[in-house]
Amino acid sequence: MPTLLHASDLHFGKPHCPDAARALVREIDRLEPDVVVLVGDFTQRAKVAEFQAARAFLESLPDIPTVVVPGNHDVPLYRVLERLTAPLRNYQQFVSSQLDSITRVPGATIVALDSTAPHRAIVNGRIRRDQLEFAARIFQGAPPQDIKILVAHHHLASAPDDESDSPLPGACRILEACRRMGVELILGGHLHRGFVITSGEVCPGEGDGEEVLMVHSGTVSSTRGRVGERGRNSLNVISIDPDRIVVSYRLLDAASTCFEPRTELVWSRSEGSMGNPHGQLLLADEDGA
Repeated sequence: MPTLLHASDLHFGKPHCPDAARALVREIDRLEPDVVVLVGDFTQRAKVAEFQAARAFLESLPDIPTVVVPGNHDVPLYRVLERLTAPLRNYQQFVSSQLDSITRVPGATIVALDSTAPHRAIVNGRIRRDQLEFAARIFQGAPPQDIKILVAHHHLASAPDDESDSPLPGACRILEACRRMGVELILGGHLHRGFVITSGEVCPGEGDGEEVLMVHSGTVSSTRGRVGERGRNSLNVISIDPDRIVVSYRLLDAASTCFEPRTELVWSRSEGSMGNPHGQLLLADEDGA
């Protein structure tokens, strides 16, 4: 069964941390995961030079299947005409021509959806009905033994802390659609701190006990960490076997220049339960954030 390296918010541009990006490449080289999942905000202001740097970074990665989606920072903010007429042109030129994509590796079918909404929401995003229909068709044809994973930049649940972050509109509707598709795992970013939460906590009473696990990554290579991750960089390593999903949350150690394991959460696939408390802000175990 597959192992995934899950990271987000590289932010090539002014807030980018080159040392953290190099540490990310070393982590990928060392772990040799089956899939690398990079969940958007490759740039700070969607400029060509920033995307060129992101392209060079992607080309430096080992030959491993890599899942990418755009984030809201990959859409021009101040270049209004470009945002209205060709918002993801630079992303599609330098990162990926596909906005909604499919990745299959032994044991997993992964659907990545573009959750940006340049015409409707500059910071927050949207997932449209036709995108959910696209995901449903792909998952319906997936091998029965595969875990079904959905990837999107924006969050379907607020982080379990005191900072208010409005989730995607229609979050419960989207989560119910995911549950019907048989999605077990959703990977996201955007909020610049790592956390794990379940669909049942976001939408109590829905799903007849079947829950979807949502795992969010902090910022892997920028200065823009928030709340307990202020000034920190993080990523997740997710190991999947037939019985469980193990999320290893890793923080960049400035002294060792490595992403060091800090917290591990275990989710039982058969029982739909976690060995650690739900609504887990991942840094809390170690730093009391």
